[in-house]
Amino acid sequence: MWEKIEQWDRDLFVYLNNLGIEQYDAFWIFVTNPRHWIPLYFLFFAFFFMAFHWKKAVFSTLFLLATVFTTWGFTNLVKGIALRLRPNNTPELTELIRILQEPTNYSFFSGHSSTSFAATTFLVLVIAKKTKWIYLAYIWPIIFVMSRIYVGVHYPGDILVGMIVGILMAILFFKLYNKAGRRLY
Repeated sequence: MWEKIEQWDRDLFVYLNNLGIEQYDAFWIFVTNPRHWIPLYFLFFAFFFMAFHWKKAVFSTLFLLATVFTTWGFTNLVKGIALRLRPNNTPELTELIRILQEPTNYSFFSGHSSTSFAATTFLVLVIAKKTKWIYLAYIWPIIFVMSRIYVGVHYPGDILVGMIVGILMAILFFKLYNKAGRRLY
């Protein structure tokens, strides 16, 4: 059963990766780099300062950082246990796919997916009562994780599991945030 799921994951990856168009390579390589999103990260922090007084904004920012770094650490722990090769490092796939990046660490599950969905979900949970427009923030992780398939470094299953883990971590930290916040505010 597990082998069948892995085969579907590989087949879907090869199909999606091959939808890539060379003219858009530069865009996807740009999008997949977390450093290029730094202005958006600052905007996320700014949302807290626009929505709350400075003490609660700082408190929210610290919890957002804790959410992201805990998710990142957990993701790397699982990668070290699962040891799933990335598509770009899988010999039987290299002739079938477009490879635009060549990281050498492991694939399962996507850190881009887990951390971006953790950050976005935490932000949305905290800010949603202030504005429903905050849900547009989900555009970022969707584009961000799509880039990982496009550049040839993650299977769709890596992305999906990372997304689920990120959302669950954000919910967990949001509950802790509310519990700790009740004592402060």
